[in-house]
Amino acid sequence: PSADDLAEEMEDVDFEDEGAEEPDAEAWESEDDEGVEDGMEAQDDSEVTFSLHSASVFCVSLDPKTNTLAVTGGEDDKAFVWRVSDGELLFECSGHKDSVTCAGFSHDSVFVATGDMSGLIKVWRVDAKEEVWSFEVGDLEWMEWHPQAHVLLAGTADGNTWMWKIPSGDCKTFQGPACPATCGRILPDGKRAVVGYEDGTMRIWDLKQGTSLHVLKGQDGHQDPLTCVASNQDGSLIMTGSVDCHAKLVNSATGKVVCVFKMESVTPKAPIGEGEEAESNSVESLGFCNVMPLAAVGYLDGTLAIYDLSTQSLRHKCQHESGIVQLIWEESSAVVYTCSLDGAVRLWDARSGKMISEYRGHSAEILDFAVNKDASIVVTTSGDHQAKVFCVQRPDR
Repeated sequence: PSADDLAEEMEDVDFEDEGAEEPDAEAWESEDDEGVEDGMEAQDDSEVTFSLHSASVFCVSLDPKTNTLAVTGGEDDKAFVWRVSDGELLFECSGHKDSVTCAGFSHDSVFVATGDMSGLIKVWRVDAKEEVWSFEVGDLEWMEWHPQAHVLLAGTADGNTWMWKIPSGDCKTFQGPACPATCGRILPDGKRAVVGYEDGTMRIWDLKQGTSLHVLKGQDGHQDPLTCVASNQDGSLIMTGSVDCHAKLVNSATGKVVCVFKMESVTPKAPIGEGEEAESNSVESLGFCNVMPLAAVGYLDGTLAIYDLSTQSLRHKCQHESGIVQLIWEESSAVVYTCSLDGAVRLWDARSGKMISEYRGHSAEILDFAVNKDASIVVTTSGDHQAKVFCVQRPDR
């Protein structure tokens, strides 16, 4: 049958997704499609596509209280707050003049903050859809809301970590080494923050006193810049990841390194010829499981490593075709989600190391994603200028 015949046959099939331009391609997509490009174009498992951005979409967050709103920021210097159910725009966070790389809602969903690369941070009141505060810092590396208060933390390229009360703007700074504060996380107690730096050091800060409680450097620190930090649910353990491919487990009370997870390179390093680039690898994302003593580390070479914290050993290696950008654990199960440079979201059972499911729909790499509280939807952002909403409800629940 020709494509036209197929198209005629398909005409009375009701395709819910308006984004599916070519029903024939979607319906007849073969399972074992090798060509990622074709596969990515044709298969769209998403329910909603948000396409107001005109360039790569770098970041996404869901509002914590209701999980009904998303905020996305992109290379088009724009940030939007929109409804997850139908992709309807609530309001634009206007006024940025550089790529919006950080965006997130306060713990109670009252405020949303957007930050661009040049260091302009704006806070909006969600119900009023109006800007209530803005501030300019140096080049922005990361930004995070406090888990229990209207307090915003941000790390900048000059090594400072800034803390503001919102909307009053009362401000405190924590001076790190004279190099970028590359990643940071407020610990669950709300009193301390862990910050990683480009020189391989990590500091635990007392937010009230403004003092550094512990510093990891030299042998205890990393050999290369830190890329990510995470803490377990009660904040007793911290994990740091770095370009040096090591993940370190740290006791947050003593500041001591409990153990180091090293990823052995699979391929022996061949001597590099002129103009060739070495295969680079690094830790890109990590996180703790809430229901079992497990941690996951995602690497740029596509390895998802599941480590057993009680035995400090590697439990599973889940291989991806391409680099892992980010991982997130489900809140109340041993399921870990990954998004990767091949444009897919995957769910893995950390107990067995097996993939549960895979969702596609982007035609370029996924750059960020978020999972709602009951783990029924995933919102992704991509280099294809789109954000998408996927339903991931599983029959086993």
